[in-house]
Amino acid sequence: MSLKITYPLYRKLKKTLHSLLTYKVLVEQFHNYLENQKGFSYYTLKAYRKDLSQFTNYLEEKCNVTDVKEVDLKHIRNFVGSLLRGGFKKSSAERKLASVKSFFKFLKKHGYIKNNPARFVKSPKREKRIPSFLTQKDAERLMNLPVSDKPLDIRNKAILELLYGTGIRASELCSLNLDNVNSLRSSIRVMGKGEKERILPLGELTLEALEKYFSVREKLTGKQNTPAVFLNRFGTRLSTRSLQRIVNGFINRVAHLAKSSPHTLRHTFATHLLERGADIRSVQELLGHSSLSTTQIYTHITVNRLKNVYMKAHPRAKKTLRT
Repeated sequence: MSLKITYPLYRKLKKTLHSLLTYKVLVEQFHNYLENQKGFSYYTLKAYRKDLSQFTNYLEEKCNVTDVKEVDLKHIRNFVGSLLRGGFKKSSAERKLASVKSFFKFLKKHGYIKNNPARFVKSPKREKRIPSFLTQKDAERLMNLPVSDKPLDIRNKAILELLYGTGIRASELCSLNLDNVNSLRSSIRVMGKGEKERILPLGELTLEALEKYFSVREKLTGKQNTPAVFLNRFGTRLSTRSLQRIVNGFINRVAHLAKSSPHTLRHTFATHLLERGADIRSVQELLGHSSLSTTQIYTHITVNRLKNVYMKAHPRAKKTLRT
């Protein structure tokens, strides 16, 4: 005997099914959506999962809310407030709220909730921080640091040249494969955030450093057969953590920054381009920023430095005492 499913019965069954879905199941479905349809990277997915785990634990433990349909605007606001009171920086709280907003947008779009309670929750205002970067003089000194003919030093030289010469992210550099490098066209193909592909030009010095590294790369591979461009001493793909340790060690030898990382060279790349007259739209494209507002932080850096130059150099910039 077959059961005829009418539309009202279908809606009732769907409603019942949705009510049985736990936070864990919903977060897992959201995670799969971001991975398979949005193409987010492993590290982005990991951050989303961590943020939402913290949020759902807060709902269950502090609010005694176990049904996603019962979550309202106050719950989300109070969650953000608990983060700030717990010592999280405003930037961290803002990122976690962005994860929550994306989650509820997904739930609304797929019919798990009727209204999106996160839609009107405002992000905590945070101070704009100017990113750390190297002066052109310090950047030049940095590029000249790895000088030995040891394979690892030749690799490190290529790493520094590529980070400063193209502005790519640490994760993008570590995920580069051999077929992403086109020596004939002096370019590399990079997969950025959201699986967005971009082609970046290679300057002569960067290409020279890469080709020298490729000539000794097989000394690192041993019996390994890996497509990765940059390898560790064991012949496997270089990790972002190892990359950070390598780059920080070199940066600390040429400059005393409050905070340094491979991203410092990305900031330096953008700042030096703008200082030397590059168009901000071109810099945006090279960096792979989806929004121009993200790139505009570097204009504040260059404007501030221009002001300092003007105040020091122009004869009428400052009021002088006349006798």
